[in-house]
Amino acid sequence: MTTTTLPSATDLGARLALTARAQPDRRALICPAAGRFGRTRTLTYGALNDDARLAARGLLAHGIGPGTPVVLLVTPGPEFLVLAFALGLAGAVPIVVDPGLGLRRLKRCLGRARPEAFIGVPRAHAARLALGWGRGTITTNVVVGPRGAGAGLTYDGLLRDGARRGAAPLPELADDALAMVAFTSGSTGPPKGVEYRRDQVAGQLDTIREVFGWKPGDVDMPTMPVFAMHGAALGVTVVLPPMDFTRPAEADPAMLAALAAEYGVTSMFASPALLETLSRWAQRTGTRLPSLRRVVCAGAPVTPTLIRRCHEMLDDTCELSTPYGATEALPATIISSREILGETAARTDQGAGVCVGLPLPGADIRVIAIRDEPIPAWEEAQELGPDEVGEIVIRAPWASAAYRNDPENTAKAKIPTRDGGFFHRIGDTGYRDGRGRVWFCGRVSHRVVTDDGETLLTIPCEAVFNTHPTIRRTALTGPVIAARRRPTLCIELEEGAAAPGRAELLAIARAHDHTRTIEDFLVHPGFPVDVRHNAKIDRDALRAWAQEELAR
Repeated sequence: MTTTTLPSATDLGARLALTARAQPDRRALICPAAGRFGRTRTLTYGALNDDARLAARGLLAHGIGPGTPVVLLVTPGPEFLVLAFALGLAGAVPIVVDPGLGLRRLKRCLGRARPEAFIGVPRAHAARLALGWGRGTITTNVVVGPRGAGAGLTYDGLLRDGARRGAAPLPELADDALAMVAFTSGSTGPPKGVEYRRDQVAGQLDTIREVFGWKPGDVDMPTMPVFAMHGAALGVTVVLPPMDFTRPAEADPAMLAALAAEYGVTSMFASPALLETLSRWAQRTGTRLPSLRRVVCAGAPVTPTLIRRCHEMLDDTCELSTPYGATEALPATIISSREILGETAARTDQGAGVCVGLPLPGADIRVIAIRDEPIPAWEEAQELGPDEVGEIVIRAPWASAAYRNDPENTAKAKIPTRDGGFFHRIGDTGYRDGRGRVWFCGRVSHRVVTDDGETLLTIPCEAVFNTHPTIRRTALTGPVIAARRRPTLCIELEEGAAAPGRAELLAIARAHDHTRTIEDFLVHPGFPVDVRHNAKIDRDALRAWAQEELAR
């Protein structure tokens, strides 16, 4: 079989064309049927390259070109992948917003992004019209699917219009041209539009390829649609499972296992919530996934218990990795499951935080003293030494420099350096150990500062309780009762398990210096979580709930 070496170029269209020339009949995308009577859809690299270029010329024919901000709300599938590459080829700027954010948040995101074009399925257009998304800025609409009220162009029409332009040249784009705007999940505040330049996207892809060893011939099953484009840009075959991508924890594990076996899936990206579902099912049924050589789990802290359960369903040769970073700077660090289980898990269980590994090549990670206000210059930040807990910051070539039309949040998140660069404030607490590894201790905004001046960090406090056999997970929060901040531990139990008694929980708390002031414990029926990974706990909602419970 012929292999293809992908160039380290900012032009992702050139990477796609290279793969298409070398192996036009290799499948770029497989979308298995959702049910017994559904139809599996596939897209070869040759067809993807041809259709993306036709669609790009069609977009240009309708004024969607370099710098045009475009909303893309299309069901994951062949059209989504074609349009994602077409927008890049035309020089337009796709605005990537998670539909699971909710209608109100979507409207706020699009208002901030000020899109000029809207490409979506009929349901998205119906919502646009009913709720006024992009009113006053959107001038061009494209519908993917049956044309409905208010939708102008169609996807098929774009391809036809592109064909009429023949071999018209596509625009030449600068390396530092804006490539995309990806909104954060909003799990720790209002979603923010992260601007990525073309060279940053390319650098991110090159880093992913080097770190995870992706190569043409691999078969990847991502459970986040945006990673479908990453896979196609790196020349692998992408299998998109028929699931609700806004609810990964509810994915059918039997279906995922069957697809992995049928298509020989070699790699998979999944949130901890999805791996919880899959690994628990595999444990009950005795199922193994022998084709997998690489599993990447990210989006929230990954517990040693989950890692151990995942290893039961994977071959010994399979590498389970947990990268760390943020939408603004991803990836930043990485650690293997074997290093976690062999070296760091015991310390995590005792409250040392979660080790997320060494910085990746090109990533400069520091720890600074925690400050809630903007830091206007790097010289004003107080850098901390090994094992000193503070706020994690990163400088990397692929780190985004700004939020879309949001100078206030940009100023809060970036620390300018004298040479014209910047450090991005990830918003996490943590430290670096003597070997340079980064340890994550929870969000800065989630720390609980008592009236006596003690600071409690979420991950170290929760870890010592999470080892209890009847506890699935915990969440530290700090409601104010009778004008005093009370550190409170919310508890989610294993299914069917009885709650530990108060005396037992107090004994655990008082066995550790960093948890000795926790005296309030509340059992919650099921934690509210983020829409993207179904794994990040909505601690603001929990704090409000705890406030009501303790005030009774």
